[in-house]
Amino acid sequence: MIRVGIINVTGYAGAELARLLYMHPEAKVTSVSGRSAAGKPLAEVFPHLWPLDLKVSNELDDVDFAFSALPHGASAEAVAPLVRKGLPLVDISADFRLSDAAEYQRWYRVTHPAPELLAEAVYGLTELKRPAVREARLVANPGCYPVGALLALAPAVKDGIIEPDVIIDAKSGMSGAGRSLGLSYHYAEANESVVAYAMEGHRHLPEIVQELGRLWSKAEASLRVTFQPHLVPMTRGILTTCYARLADGQAWTKAKVRDLYEGFYKDEPFVRVTAEPPQTKHTWGNNLCLIYPTVDTRAGRLVVVSCIDNLVKGAAGQAIQNMNLMVGFSEATGLDLPAVYP
Repeated sequence: MIRVGIINVTGYAGAELARLLYMHPEAKVTSVSGRSAAGKPLAEVFPHLWPLDLKVSNELDDVDFAFSALPHGASAEAVAPLVRKGLPLVDISADFRLSDAAEYQRWYRVTHPAPELLAEAVYGLTELKRPAVREARLVANPGCYPVGALLALAPAVKDGIIEPDVIIDAKSGMSGAGRSLGLSYHYAEANESVVAYAMEGHRHLPEIVQELGRLWSKAEASLRVTFQPHLVPMTRGILTTCYARLADGQAWTKAKVRDLYEGFYKDEPFVRVTAEPPQTKHTWGNNLCLIYPTVDTRAGRLVVVSCIDNLVKGAAGQAIQNMNLMVGFSEATGLDLPAVYP
């Protein structure tokens, strides 16, 4: 049994980590921090976490493993000294996802607090980075949008079956915006309305481009990505639809594309290639990514739909999946859960 700490338990991702780790048979949350709630019992801050008999503190106590759920900028400042001391850690913020400090500053508008750790950090999309995650001491958990987009596109990009121009249309539930208050997230503003946002470029775009670029093998052409997120009036879930013209539209049938995807993900515990287009409800509360690949034969275009729970596979569950590998547990430990229905 390892002792686990959560830095900033008071956000949605931190609270979801606490909930999932409560059911983990090999890890126990022994310390949680959150300055806005320091000194309070965790059950007072989040009544649904009443089984965890913990008090929120300013700093973590002595632990064997840590997660940081702090916002970008603040997370790297808190994480850096812990990593330098040798504590294995998964950072759920964006601070270590981009390998280029200048690119990070461009998109997040802050100077990176610990650029010397960027080369060491491993991008923690386990399905694509398993060997590196297993050996890492610092893992950068992917953003929620990139998880759905990258898993939807990885087989096609790696196998080179598409042209280098990709469109990603993603729709997220409200919890993806975090617990901070904002007019756009008020019930009367958001209910019964769907809105596109960040049309000049979302912060998750460079992360998607970086990781797809690492899979892209056609040196003669750079991959171009258009990413457009939308906010929809539901609590959890991301539905992503990806479009790309097939490199040889006549050669790729729906059956062949499906075979490619099933082969790529055949041994993955948390990716399912579905027989019908999935719904966000199918992943509510679990760590699955459901993927439906098909072909628009009239246009010669690949179309791939993916669904995840943005707080689980898109955040806390993915982080625990990474932790399991890092400390030598079976990858699915504590995460083999069915979705909540209805």
